[in-house]
Amino acid sequence: MNRNPHDIVKAPVITEESTIQTETRNQYVFRVDPRANKPEIRDAIERLFNVKVLSVNTCNYQGKQRRRGILYGRAAHWKKAVVTLREGDKIDLI
Repeated sequence: MNRNPHDIVKAPVITEESTIQTETRNQYVFRVDPRANKPEIRDAIERLFNVKVLSVNTCNYQGKQRRRGILYGRAAHWKKAVVTLREGDKIDLI
């Protein structure tokens, strides 16, 4: 399936832990489409940022249950991808 890279990569995840990974291991964290697989994520990152991806690790997260008064709901399920770039490549997120 040949999808638009902007449909696969939703947003970067900028937290203290992801910033440390970026500085020490050249790894970047993104929120991605839950239906995307690792080769699709690799291709989308390479096309969007013009870098070479060495590996992609993914993790699925279940949406937390939320409550407002007596009504219950659920936050959306989401998928995180940790992308390792080759030595010398860099992505400017900010």
